[in-house]
Amino acid sequence: MTEYLTMFLLLAGAVFFLAGTVGLLRFPDVYTRLHALTKADNVGLGLVVAGLALQAESWAVVGKLLLIWLLVLLASASVAHLVAAAARQRGIKLWKR
Repeated sequence: MTEYLTMFLLLAGAVFFLAGTVGLLRFPDVYTRLHALTKADNVGLGLVVAGLALQAESWAVVGKLLLIWLLVLLASASVAHLVAAAARQRGIKLWKR
């Protein structure tokens, strides 16, 4: 049963990564692209970490996986903020229909 749950979580994580990539390619401006990447990739990585944690041999490995995920969450939020601030400073406007 654990193997099936692991497989489901890993596949769900891959779907979120794919959705983030599609958002990067399809969305019209830098702000919506950043949103797609940071949200979808963070959720995708969380699902992958959850799937890997089910297969971990010790709690130390689970702790390391969670620490990696938390560091990626912090880094992606910081980098997305920096990119959005730089785009705003350069005068890139929000997309409007």
